[in-house]
Amino acid sequence: MSKLIAIMSMSLDGYVADCNGSVAEVMGWYTASGDTEVQTGGSDPMRLKMSEASAGQYLDLTSELGAVLTGRRTFETADGWGGNHAWGPAFVLTHHIPAGWPRPNSTVHFVTDGLESAVKQAKAAADGKSVGVHGADTIQQLLNAGLLDEIHIDLVAVLLGAGVRLFDHLANAPISLGTPRVTPGVGVTHLHYTVDKKR
Repeated sequence: MSKLIAIMSMSLDGYVADCNGSVAEVMGWYTASGDTEVQTGGSDPMRLKMSEASAGQYLDLTSELGAVLTGRRTFETADGWGGNHAWGPAFVLTHHIPAGWPRPNSTVHFVTDGLESAVKQAKAAADGKSVGVHGADTIQQLLNAGLLDEIHIDLVAVLLGAGVRLFDHLANAPISLGTPRVTPGVGVTHLHYTVDKKR
């Protein structure tokens, strides 16, 4: 059965972007934390360089994914992934479809009729694999709706002090998480939790 897995890089003090919306500080480990190269797919492939441990957990995690669910801000920050996300079809929660989209040969889809519809479409597209979830607001919505299955945090050794927090606006806190699976990297610690849905 398809799972919803939140995947975010986060500073030690809980921010996923700085006050200007930049993710450079929390995403740097992808390209400058080691000598192991990983090539992503998609329309705008990236060459990642990370520690062997980080590369192993990244490849294990992304091999499970068949689709992506995210919000409009993440879509815009990533410039639409060139039209095709490396992890499969992307479903973007939004109130309005942006100008110039959808594009020919793109696997980016826009969902304007709510969270449950976006989840249903993403799971169907994942074809039995899991759905990777990006974006603080989208993750918060899924937690509040009791729909998120797992949380994968790449905890980066930096303190931002301010910016976009990952776990603001939780309506049903406290939310219990399972014992984490921990993978230490270079400048980053990978934490993988299951979400306890018993309420």
